[in-house]
Amino acid sequence: MKSRILQWCSILVIVGLLVAACAAPAPAPAPAAPAKVEPTKAPEPAKVEPTKAPAPVAPAPEDYSKVDRKDTVIFDIDGGRVVTPDLWNPFVPGSRRDHGYHQAMLEPLFILNYETGKIEPWLGESFTANDKLDEWTLKIRKGVTWNDGKPFTADDVVFTMNMLMKSDTFERGLVAWLKEVTKVDDLTVKFVLKNPNPRFQLDYFSVKIWGSVNIMPKHIWEGQDPMTFKFYDKEKGWPVTTGPYKLHSISETEFVYVRDDNWWGAKVGFKPLPKPKKLVWTWAGPEETRAALMADKKLDSLMDVTLGAFQALKAKNPNVIAWYDKLPYAWLDPCSRTFEFNTTLPPWDDPEMRWAINMLIDRERIVKIAYEGTTIASKSPFPAYPPLNRFVDMMVGDPNFDKLWKVDVAGAQKIFESKGWVKKGDYYEKDGKQLAMAIETHEAFIEKQRIADQLVEMFQAAGINATHRKIAGATWGDNLAFGKFEVRMGWQNCGSINEPWATLDTLSNRWLKPVGERASTNGWRWNNQEYSDLVAQIGVLPLGDPKIDELTKKALSLYYKELPTIPVTQAKKLIPFDTTYWTGWPDAKNNYLHATTWWQSTHIIIHNLKPAQ
Repeated sequence: MKSRILQWCSILVIVGLLVAACAAPAPAPAPAAPAKVEPTKAPEPAKVEPTKAPAPVAPAPEDYSKVDRKDTVIFDIDGGRVVTPDLWNPFVPGSRRDHGYHQAMLEPLFILNYETGKIEPWLGESFTANDKLDEWTLKIRKGVTWNDGKPFTADDVVFTMNMLMKSDTFERGLVAWLKEVTKVDDLTVKFVLKNPNPRFQLDYFSVKIWGSVNIMPKHIWEGQDPMTFKFYDKEKGWPVTTGPYKLHSISETEFVYVRDDNWWGAKVGFKPLPKPKKLVWTWAGPEETRAALMADKKLDSLMDVTLGAFQALKAKNPNVIAWYDKLPYAWLDPCSRTFEFNTTLPPWDDPEMRWAINMLIDRERIVKIAYEGTTIASKSPFPAYPPLNRFVDMMVGDPNFDKLWKVDVAGAQKIFESKGWVKKGDYYEKDGKQLAMAIETHEAFIEKQRIADQLVEMFQAAGINATHRKIAGATWGDNLAFGKFEVRMGWQNCGSINEPWATLDTLSNRWLKPVGERASTNGWRWNNQEYSDLVAQIGVLPLGDPKIDELTKKALSLYYKELPTIPVTQAKKLIPFDTTYWTGWPDAKNNYLHATTWWQSTHIIIHNLKPAQ
């Protein structure tokens, strides 16, 4: 069967081939028409385009972290080694700002200029109060941006204030005043206070002393725990601020910042970019090591040093300058040094006895020996700044003020004897008790200890069994607060910078607490109602009100009459600057600002620096 099928298939294939072979042939194709020949044309010349210059290639941004020494400013860190270099939350207790953070990055709303006494606008344009002084309106400068490009607005201010108001830890002095902070528009914020305060702007937003309350970027801080948020992430570019420099690197002993050429201030015409391309804050250890760095031109700004260190430094590097070019060399710190009484303890509760002590104090001897001539004697509890000197000058003619500096040992002894004290041997006695005192000083502050040593010698020579006792820091502070001291060498009679109220108020009886209860100020417990009433009147007047002059004069007259504290010397800060690479540092001749490179006002100094070469 199978073979038969194969046979049939073969027959069919053969038949198919025969049929195909017998089919009619296909017609031949028609011959193609001859091609039309076009005459030959000369080729057109190629179109030649004019040669174009190559498009300019934008140069790569300069890496400011690698610039030469001549483009770098190097600062000494005021507070020494930074043990938490990755903590950039300025509100957390223990955080640091003096390592360049608030000098190069955190810009304040305003800056108080100690030399002029004026509050200079920065991020803010104005801060004005209503007639009752219980509402303040802040106007923000137009065009300010964070260094990540986001605008700086009223939202950031309101967010920061509300964050602080929710905390019992942060900025308690400011928060105690705040009732409500609201946005008016993108560049306007209204602060509603619980009570009138004519110094609200001055005290919290003007770098009055050291720093100010700083505004944080809402777009980064929102949702963060302000108690634990470090605000540091190198990959994200944190911390984000408005300043003309960005953080480049950190360590416990060195912080490097590079200039941000997109800084808002240059864009809006507020100020040109600062000249330094890189800023470094460094800590090298003891005074002699840091002074050696400046001698070798490796440090441009050095923190407070002794006279001996300064003289040795200047001998090696003649380009080094200080505030003055001769003694006292130093700039004056805002807290003058005062000899202070517990006015509740006899015999120092008697103003005449306090005056007798003043008559024994040779201030010029203290300046010469304790300070080696690097400061000046004090005429008042105020720092000797131009805005405050005029209040002191007004006291000329007041009988107590005029005799303040007169050394009169015999006159003092006459007062002792009029009070029943009798000289027996080396010391005065009364009712079987010696006239004695134990002068307390803080164990860490050599300056005050040197003053106390001189006072002991002066008082001993006059018949007082005086001694000097160094107290541990916490105990020393508590002794003042709780009234558990007799006499002390301190500086807490301090606060005024450009107006008199802050210092005068430290002695107001509104702060009085019984001995044994903590007093926030007036630990001397001086109670003079007339004085306190005058200070209260000053406190509610706007800054610059002409009534302040006469009220201050009357209050100071009462102060000099009773001397609850005795002005001794001004405080010194001998801060050397090296002009080898940079000029424009502030000094007594070029006194556009106070010479504090560890304060937030350093922004002004940096913008005034110019290359020396």
